Amino acid sequence: MDLLKCVEIEPDGPAEFSVIWLHGLGANGHDFEPIVPSLGIDETLQIRFVFPHAPHIPVSINNGMEMPAWYDIINLDLGGEIDATQLRNSAYEISRLISRENERGITAENIIIAGFSQGGAVGYEIALSYPEKLAGLIALSTYFATEKTIKLSSANNKLPVFIGHGRHDQMVLPKKGKEAYNFLKNKQYPVEHHEYEVAHGVDMDEVREIGSWINRVFNVEK
Repeated sequence: MDLLKCVEIEPDGPAEFSVIWLHGLGANGHDFEPIVPSLGIDETLQIRFVFPHAPHIPVSINNGMEMPAWYDIINLDLGGEIDATQLRNSAYEISRLISRENERGITAENIIIAGFSQGGAVGYEIALSYPEKLAGLIALSTYFATEKTIKLSSANNKLPVFIGHGRHDQMVLPKKGKEAYNFLKNKQYPVEHHEYEVAHGVDMDEVREIGSWINRVFNVEK
């Protein structure tokens, strides 16, 4: 089976780190591509950014219309009824991208998983269950859809996690981000929770803080 198609941004030199970044419902891999120059990544870090495209599938909350989606959403409560099998299948597809990065010389512990909204829900599943130690997880405007069923990986039980959410988000309520934060905090994950003056999206303050966090995770202080 073919790998997911991806938008990729290569560093100036040979890549030593990777960030695999998943978009939200109805978007594609180009969605977050433009923010890379604004992250303020330390120039000594050679990071490859990988933005996969979700497959086109029917989405129930949009009257069965096909669109890019990591899994089906059955009702409008985004913390509620979803197709968890599809979500786990998407997590598996991301694991295959991790394996490809390994083949290209990037070890798992030098890979960050990032995701926005639906992509963040898949990010929680793959990063926290992955059998090899990863570098970190960035979860933006999202929720921990598989919190009750996930098989947490002992290799990633100290995984650094950055949670960012808009205070005015009406699609994925801010309390969903806080619930995920509390779950991880109670299990002693090194997790940060940040809120911003936006709705269902990101602003430049968030972009800069994400970049600073990436620098720290990859052991470069700005």
